[in-house]
Amino acid sequence: MRRLREAYAPHEHRPLGGYLAALGVYAGVTTGLATVIRASGRAVPERVAASDVVLLSIATHKLSRVMTKDAITSPLRAPFTEYEKPIGRGEVMEQVRAQGSPARHALGELLSCPFCFAVWVATALTGGLVLAPRLTRLVASTFTAVAVSDFLQLAYAAGHRLASPRES
Repeated sequence: MRRLREAYAPHEHRPLGGYLAALGVYAGVTTGLATVIRASGRAVPERVAASDVVLLSIATHKLSRVMTKDAITSPLRAPFTEYEKPIGRGEVMEQVRAQGSPARHALGELLSCPFCFAVWVATALTGGLVLAPRLTRLVASTFTAVAVSDFLQLAYAAGHRLASPRES
């Protein structure tokens, strides 16, 4: 693995072993989810309703941001990241901890990247839609409402700034 890592990124630290471990865990989680769905006897839908795709998409966006950027969830990320600075609206910027195993580094990247974490959230919500559709829609509706509320708060603040006279 070391020779591969050095050939892949000779001038930058890339924890390929940690990434491989994360991929293995993801494959295990999705295989386990598929096994549970199959064992439950629930049919996998031939199509997902467009309304569910929209609901899960917005919920995935919000839940991945809450888990990877919100100040209130920073204790969950702290073993893998270091605080850098606030980035506004209750969010923080963090860096992956320099010391630690490749797996710890990869987990730090996963827990501080909303784009990376969204894959895991979407997988969980999609599995939940098959196993417990009512509960999953309720949870997804909550996070979708929060995302819409965030947008409205930002739109309100922007409108307020536009309507307020500028100081010279």
